[in-house]
Amino acid sequence: MRVRRLAAWTALPLAVTLGLVACGSGGDGGSGQSDPNAAVRIEIAEPQHLVPTNTNETSGSQVLAALFSPLVDYDEANKPYEVAAESVTSSDNKVWTIKLKDGYTFHNGEKVTADSYLDAWNYGAYAPNGQNSSYFFEKIAGYDALQGEQPAAKTLSGLKKVDDLTFTVTLTEPYSEFKSMLGYTAFYPLPKAAFSAPGVLAEGYEQAPIGQGPFKMKGSWQHDAKVEVEKYDAFPGQQPKVAGVEFRIYQQLTAAYADVLSDNLDVIKTIPTENLSTAGTDLGDRFQQSPASSLQVLAFPTFQKEFSNPEVRKAISMAIDRDEITKSIFKDSQQPARSFVSPVVAGYRENTIGSAGEFDPTKAKVLYQAGGGPKKIELSYNGDGGHKDWVDATCNQLKANLGVECVGTAEPKFADLLTKVKAKQPVGLFRMGWVMDYPSMENYLGPLYSTNGSSNYYGYSNPEFDKLLAEGAKAPNEEAAVKKYQAAEDLLAEDMPVIPLRFGQNNFGHSTKVKNVAMDLFDRIDLLKIEAVR
Repeated sequence: MRVRRLAAWTALPLAVTLGLVACGSGGDGGSGQSDPNAAVRIEIAEPQHLVPTNTNETSGSQVLAALFSPLVDYDEANKPYEVAAESVTSSDNKVWTIKLKDGYTFHNGEKVTADSYLDAWNYGAYAPNGQNSSYFFEKIAGYDALQGEQPAAKTLSGLKKVDDLTFTVTLTEPYSEFKSMLGYTAFYPLPKAAFSAPGVLAEGYEQAPIGQGPFKMKGSWQHDAKVEVEKYDAFPGQQPKVAGVEFRIYQQLTAAYADVLSDNLDVIKTIPTENLSTAGTDLGDRFQQSPASSLQVLAFPTFQKEFSNPEVRKAISMAIDRDEITKSIFKDSQQPARSFVSPVVAGYRENTIGSAGEFDPTKAKVLYQAGGGPKKIELSYNGDGGHKDWVDATCNQLKANLGVECVGTAEPKFADLLTKVKAKQPVGLFRMGWVMDYPSMENYLGPLYSTNGSSNYYGYSNPEFDKLLAEGAKAPNEEAAVKKYQAAEDLLAEDMPVIPLRFGQNNFGHSTKVKNVAMDLFDRIDLLKIEAVR
């Protein structure tokens, strides 16, 4: 989760924050014995990409979590620990030495070496390659020289090979949380077979990615249908307890839910909103809840004249009754959000958006009209994510409270919506969801709102915000960093490039054919825990 990020589905609310108890401990899936020779079927949406440095949404990251093993993962306290790395050390938070564990091989038999990481990271950072997660290499020395249409260099000067299993990473400035970053998908390695020439990705690699994780591809990516993986016997880490996984691609969550009920699908990662009230009865202890890191927002195309005024953006926020929608649509299974970062990370504060988070339709209408808000508002969302009900409810509130025309527009897939907003095609306000990439307040701020952020689809830019973010990154410890990040968040509250709506919780279910089903903070099923049963 290694990959976290952009979330296609409607995620659900933080059990630790709400004081909820999970509805089950994983569910037995019946009294049958474990079947290590069986595969399991898990619901996802159509991924946008399956190249690690280009994957910044949760469905793609779920697949890549099967195919790759991260340098680090996170313990219960959200602290990083080594997985594929033997050690990650630094004496000054600027020069980091990464030593790899011996014995890892790619699924084609290639040995994993320091070059596997250097090649992958250089490819991801090189601007002409157009990788969605290029931003995550920004802190490494030499990144600027790889930017532009005709970069001055093709490789990061901050990456140096020491030996086959060791390399160093020199950052432009000290960053105390660099080790935590390394759990993110962009930092996975690539084999030599992934390239047709140095720095040139081989045609077709994305259709059948070769990783070094616990599962390998079984065939190729069948778009809008499925991605299948099977156990990689030569994996030196913890072996999975199933023979394979079919990641089954759904356009509608309701269809996935019906398949779980009939045992034709093993895991649905998000219960549809219309089934929340009956899921406990339908599934019994196979309906589960667990903490998540997700945040749902409505984003503004700030580069469009009609949404360029922060007062208009605040007025729209004030015209939305978050509490009512959380209660009526989500059956109190989510938590209204009035901050830009999740309660799961250090530095979280309640209600950082202040008056913009208060439901005040009278004041909202006055503010909206004074700011010259548009007479018609379009709310775009991905139709494959179970969002229609809350989008329609939000539109109805905006109609009533602002006196505007409002319409919800569904794009067929999340990948389609991302493509349109990235190209700055007119979509009105658009629904976005974020799942953290690594446990840090900075991860909720930098990628989403910095001028060159990898997921800044709104055209938002504030030099003072960028400055505070940079100062936080250079801070010597977490406490000092948090103060800078909080000051940066205060600027977001003034500018309101997005409207925070809800904090999520994993709300998932499974068939009678699996047990020990668990989801992590990053919207991923734990593929090393899940078991099939006879």
